[in-house]
Amino acid sequence: MAAWIPYALLSALFAALTAIFAKIGIRGVDSDLATAVRTVVILLVAWGIVLARGAAAGLPAITGRTWVFLVLSGLATGASWLCYFRALKLGPVSKVAPVDKLSVALALLLAVLFLGETISVRGALGAGLILAGTVVLVWA
Repeated sequence: MAAWIPYALLSALFAALTAIFAKIGIRGVDSDLATAVRTVVILLVAWGIVLARGAAAGLPAITGRTWVFLVLSGLATGASWLCYFRALKLGPVSKVAPVDKLSVALALLLAVLFLGETISVRGALGAGLILAGTVVLVWA
């Protein structure tokens, strides 16, 4: 088994738990405020891990280009979270989560367009099945 697979599976599990915990947690709370609280928790945990592992020593080595793209990634993450929490506030997890997971198919497409990655027939089929599955789960 490739070393990344357990982490990817744990990511999927934690993302699923995020949806459930968020849906329960945003009852009676503004979704933007809930996102801000969640972000503070993530900030503290992430920096705690960085400091505990001594990874902060790598800060001076981060280039200007890397900073730009990390900041853009952070802005995209923030926008995603704000939209996700608003969607959870307004809709059921059983419909919001599948639409959110369209990000997998979109990431494949964007990787081809912007990173020059190639997509195999299996990859294209998988992305198509994700799209079809979303349609079945949400709009069928």
